Amino acid sequence: MAILVDENTKVLIQGITGSFGGRHAQLSLDYGTQLVAGVTPGKGGQTFGGSVPIFDTVEEAVAETGATVSAIFVPPPFAADAILESVDAGVDLAVAITEGIPVMDMMRVRAAMLGSKTRLIGPNCPGVVTPGLGKDSHGGCRIGIAPGYIHKRGKVGVVSRSGTLTYEAVYQLTNLGLGQSTCVGIGGDPINGTSHLDIMKMFNEDPETEAIIMIGEIGGTAEEEAAAWAKDNCDKPIAGFIAGATAPPGRRMGHAGAIVSGGMGTAEAKMEAMRDAGIEVAQNPSDMGAALVRAMG
Repeated sequence: MAILVDENTKVLIQGITGSFGGRHAQLSLDYGTQLVAGVTPGKGGQTFGGSVPIFDTVEEAVAETGATVSAIFVPPPFAADAILESVDAGVDLAVAITEGIPVMDMMRVRAAMLGSKTRLIGPNCPGVVTPGLGKDSHGGCRIGIAPGYIHKRGKVGVVSRSGTLTYEAVYQLTNLGLGQSTCVGIGGDPINGTSHLDIMKMFNEDPETEAIIMIGEIGGTAEEEAAAWAKDNCDKPIAGFIAGATAPPGRRMGHAGAIVSGGMGTAEAKMEAMRDAGIEVAQNPSDMGAALVRAMG
């Protein structure tokens, strides 16, 4: 099962001819992802790596290849329009890796996406990985920038605002012999497409996911909302971690959304909400895997 993507998902990459997009396109191909198209205006008719056709528009790519997911590696000034192009083309999922998209641009994207069929992950996120069942878990679906080799197919769902903490949690799980169903980096920008709560609900409904790690950071109330929902609706073991406990109030730490303001969004409040929901809270980043083992009892 897994959520969002699997080994049968057909993926296109917007910005595949750029150095960053091209590098991660090749890594996704090497992982076994069904990368069926690239999109770069003006480069239509060319190929990537000699096998992946490049189109001028997402609409053409979707029509020709049947791609249902777009990964967006487009520079910040043009990324919002790239997201909206994928929405107009009717993809099921758009994964915006781009960091530094202006907040006003994302406000426009959010308004334009109301009522659309497309789910947005990100922006400023590491992407989504559903490990495969083949050797070294290859043959699944890797979308974005996460290192594929640390993943292992299994039954733990991972959702995180932080890319590096996602990788750390996955690496710890794999070393403990606990594989992952799907790993989702939702990004840490103030305006993004998918929340902790959205992913927690998906993991709760996924029969393959038997336990969950939820990683948050200071700023906003998304983690508290997810914890409150889980308290009443989810009986799967959950471990949690909140980054930024030592951040001074009013100072942004890392992500644009990671700031404590007006007394809201503190690490202490988030961890208390997790504990109140029965979530096992990791004391530091190196404790995340062990915290899940404790939660699983």
